[in-house]
Amino acid sequence: MGLENDRERFSADDYARFEDRLARCLGVLGRLLERSEFGEGDASLGAELEVALVDAQAKPLPLNEEVLRETLDERMTVELDRFNLECNLRHTTLAGRPFTHLAREIDSARAELTAAAARHGGRIAMIGILPTLVESELQSDVMTDAIRYRALSRALRERRQGPFQLDIDGDDPLRMSCDDVTFEGAATSFQIHLRTDPDRFADVFDACQLATAPVLAASANSPTFLGHRLWDETRVALFKQAVDEREKPARPDRMARVHFGTGWLREGPFELFRQAVEEYSVLLPVTYEEDPEVALAEGQTPGLREIRLHQGTVWHWNRPVYDPHDGGHVRIELRALPSGPTASDMIANAAFLIGLSLGLAPRMKTIRDSFPFEAAHRNFYRAAQSGLDAQLAWPAELAPGCESAPLHAVMPALGELACEGLVEAGVDRDEIDPLIDQVVARVAHGRTGAAWQRSRLASLAQDRPLPEALGRMLEEYLDRSDSGVPVHLWEES
Repeated sequence: MGLENDRERFSADDYARFEDRLARCLGVLGRLLERSEFGEGDASLGAELEVALVDAQAKPLPLNEEVLRETLDERMTVELDRFNLECNLRHTTLAGRPFTHLAREIDSARAELTAAAARHGGRIAMIGILPTLVESELQSDVMTDAIRYRALSRALRERRQGPFQLDIDGDDPLRMSCDDVTFEGAATSFQIHLRTDPDRFADVFDACQLATAPVLAASANSPTFLGHRLWDETRVALFKQAVDEREKPARPDRMARVHFGTGWLREGPFELFRQAVEEYSVLLPVTYEEDPEVALAEGQTPGLREIRLHQGTVWHWNRPVYDPHDGGHVRIELRALPSGPTASDMIANAAFLIGLSLGLAPRMKTIRDSFPFEAAHRNFYRAAQSGLDAQLAWPAELAPGCESAPLHAVMPALGELACEGLVEAGVDRDEIDPLIDQVVARVAHGRTGAAWQRSRLASLAQDRPLPEALGRMLEEYLDRSDSGVPVHLWEES
């Protein structure tokens, strides 16, 4: 949740100074993006994997700092709540065998974390939301003891001017309030980073926006929260509401900090950075020593830490990232996919999302003119709500003569387009087919992580109390997750 800082409280002068520096950073970024040589380099792929810690009874284990001390792996870091950890997987070039690389990164990270957690009687869980969480385990004392989290929590609460409201429909609708952002920590994700040339950014970004809904529907893995059976991807609703700092009643003229977007991108990445600066208030006004204008004038690549810090407090489901490394470049961070159920499933999801996005990108100029952004926006939330049962709208380029249809009806065509996008990007063909085929098979079987959890919970809850059934279901889930067998091949008992 943003860059490190060492302060929890800030003055009006701090905010004024930061806003000035933020405006200057934005101006420098605009000048950088205008340079023909900016962002040159091979397309690359990276990822962040968030996991939860559980004890021997499959209940949350709030020992992330203790577990982290058991490993020297520099990829690992703590997350918002004390039962969360994150692993920043090393990036690789997109051409060749990038998904084999990511799979090895996940496997090595899991092995390291599994060994570290075992020393504290725990294990790791790759799942969108822990089914065994209860409200008392999400109070303020569960927050990781780090200044950046306390500062962020304070800033959001002060702007909210009241408790955060959760209102999520489902089989067992959830209506409740919470006093802190710790409820957001219940959601864990598998976030993908795609580096792309600035001159292609708008087409690739819009393609990612369009591609996210069908891939989210095919990868849903968060059907329960606090004992309530809700959306297939409850994470989407939970994250948005748990950090919504808009005062109550929320102003309709202000976008939530967790948002899908407001329209197709026309100008390139600068449009998104400018929107983040202009539309969202500053939460963490931490300024750094570097003067971005001086750095640029001296021929350096400016770090633009202020704009990166601010961007880290605007959690759009797909968002731009500026990185000063390699002479400076921009990436697209795809944030919507859940953690789990297995490494194999996550890698297949990543391949499908990247491939479909790249396959759509050359078609986006046509699609923008005929397919309204509002339809892509509705698709996203329908996919999160209903998973494989979602009725989604489709551009004519994806489903000729079919304005809306369930995912399974168009999945073969989407699979072909995803393969096409990856082939054009230089990914080895023998790496592509098994991964795309896996997601296609998952849809055909009708068994995502969410679908398996729903079905297994319904069976277990027939002859035992719901909390016991949730615990038993999670234990079975973790055993199957550890086996590595893709979720569409899981037995229900």
